Amino acid sequence: MKTTNQPSYIRDGRAPIPQKDTTSKVMSLIRAKNTKPEMTLRKALFANGLSGYRLHWKKIPGKPDISYPGIKLAIFVHGCFWHRCPNCNPPFPKSHKRFWKQKFEKNVERDKRNSQDLEKQGWKVVTIWECEIKDDLQNCVDIIRIFKLKY
Repeated sequence: MKTTNQPSYIRDGRAPIPQKDTTSKVMSLIRAKNTKPEMTLRKALFANGLSGYRLHWKKIPGKPDISYPGIKLAIFVHGCFWHRCPNCNPPFPKSHKRFWKQKFEKNVERDKRNSQDLEKQGWKVVTIWECEIKDDLQNCVDIIRIFKLKY
């Protein structure tokens, strides 16, 4: 019986083939929603009495990670690497630099467009960065509490 070291998933052609198997394994574990920073913030919001939110609500632009439709508050929980955090300025990958530069530029542009579209519809938009959740979770909760109380 012949065995191969081929990955057990099918590549869709959107990204270049990683040069290292470990890179491929790590990348395949990354999720788009219900990420660790998002779950951490949601648990903290609930624990602080700020429940009543919707998750990934499809009826508004960008499908924010957390939204409070009654007061039109949209919250995006951005990963520092994928959304290019201005606070911690994460490094670029060393291989396939052109691909990653274009990928990150598209992500940042999409984030900006989604926020603008929401604001045009009368929504308040809050972006919480992964590093902010790690550094001071309570401050993130307090920011959202202030927006909830204000509106």
